[in-house]
Amino acid sequence: MHQIFAPIDTAAKLNKCAQLRVLLESPQLDFIMEAHNGISARIVEEAGFKGIWASGLALSAQYGVRDNNEASWTQIVEMLEFMSDVTSIPILLDGDTGYGNFNNMRRLVKKLEQRGIAGVCIEDKLFPKTNSFINGSRQALADIDEFCGKIKAGKDSQTDPDFCIVARLEALIAGWDLSEAMRRAEAYHAAGATAILIHSKSSRPDQVLAFAKEWAGRSPLVIIPTKYYSTATDVFRKAEVNLVIWANHLIRAAVASMQAIAHEVKASETLINIEDDIAPVKEIFRLQGADELIEAEKRYFNNGRHDIQAIVLAASRGQELATLTQDKPKVMLPLGGKPLLRLLVDKFKKLAINDITVVAGYKAETIDVVGAKVIRNPDYETTGELASLAVAQSSFGEEMLVLYGDLLFRSYILRDLLECPGEIVAVVDSVENSKSVSGSPDYAYCSIPDDLSLFGQDVNLLNISKTRQTQLGKSSGRWIGMLRLRSQGREWVSEALNELQKRPEFNSLGLPELCNYLIEQGKPIKVLYIRGNWLDVNSLDDLDLAFQLKR
Repeated sequence: MHQIFAPIDTAAKLNKCAQLRVLLESPQLDFIMEAHNGISARIVEEAGFKGIWASGLALSAQYGVRDNNEASWTQIVEMLEFMSDVTSIPILLDGDTGYGNFNNMRRLVKKLEQRGIAGVCIEDKLFPKTNSFINGSRQALADIDEFCGKIKAGKDSQTDPDFCIVARLEALIAGWDLSEAMRRAEAYHAAGATAILIHSKSSRPDQVLAFAKEWAGRSPLVIIPTKYYSTATDVFRKAEVNLVIWANHLIRAAVASMQAIAHEVKASETLINIEDDIAPVKEIFRLQGADELIEAEKRYFNNGRHDIQAIVLAASRGQELATLTQDKPKVMLPLGGKPLLRLLVDKFKKLAINDITVVAGYKAETIDVVGAKVIRNPDYETTGELASLAVAQSSFGEEMLVLYGDLLFRSYILRDLLECPGEIVAVVDSVENSKSVSGSPDYAYCSIPDDLSLFGQDVNLLNISKTRQTQLGKSSGRWIGMLRLRSQGREWVSEALNELQKRPEFNSLGLPELCNYLIEQGKPIKVLYIRGNWLDVNSLDDLDLAFQLKR
């Protein structure tokens, strides 16, 4: 009986420099693909390539400049850092002439290693270089000894023994014969080059194949078949080429696609004809790693805090507003062109509260605010706030906000409430003559009054009443109709709703009665004191005041 073992991915255990050396020295022909920025590098890796060619032509095109060393080597290295950060496969840089003399080469190798780049390919032309396919026969070649000095300087500067320096021969491009190419290759190999890249501008592979035969595997051989692209790949295998570079095809594909799309949109003045033929935005997000950031935010940014759900109680019509609410509920009254509910939802979203449930009743079908889920209390005409809250009970989140839908407030109040400690926190306005007081106020009685401290007080809510003074003394302020529930507090509220629903008076109960019941059961409700800057919209006068609280 034969045992089948899964192959060991040895490359995954190697660093990037060692991975590139394996590619170069393997007797099996392999391929690397051009990339010119982070997103194209990730695409190359996802396609299954084992390495990336950071093409000088493509990188210069990425910046919109010529392939004549017009992009500085520091700009090239900066882009390489982004490419390296988003990939796990090795990058071989098309390093032109090394961006200068031996000293520039030393610094280049140092900076490439610092950024996790696996190797550099340098060509034996003069700095500043010109692309090999632009008047190549008129381009002068570097002195052999000077170029060998660059190779030696690079080898002496590397700290990783597997960092690769590939020597690119331009003799055939410049019109020299095979013997000159061989003479240079021998010298570069002796100087320490990891591999030799033989380049040709001929549309046939004859020159390259002749060199490969003469070279006879003295060191790894690399080719770039841009001009002789129609040659069958098996020809390269038989010639014992080690690595093929597809050198500029992603940048060319991108240019062709962008030109076609741009012309089509300009001509048609619509996106209808092209939207199905281009990558969806969510694919861009995926390539950018958006999902990883979301997970990281959950772990680090929220400090262990769960996603927060907001439940907005908005079942009432708002009779006091007369004809203004004849065809819509109070929460859909416009204020500066936006419904009250829209203003509320916008405040939530600014603080990353995106799970928003509105419990509607009167004219529920008219509530149309993007970003809010609407559920209906079918018995809104005969029930109160607790019955509306119970409608949403089956979908309670781990952490919650519960508030009235006709509430306007400055954004800092919500921000401070989210940071306030306590399983249940109630917001109380301690300003006695607040302009916010309209309708039937809910007076809050607290364990200690607001001391106007800049720092949070540890205050417990003792009772909410419709009267300004009770046996507890004078009220500490007005509860504004906003609660924050953490996980255990949410459990307390669920248990309280279950118990209170057994009482005959349940349909007439509101949030103040819920708070008082919890306090009677020994559940602490903490208090966040504020001083004005909020409004409960109950009248026409309130609508006039509301303009001051939109932000």
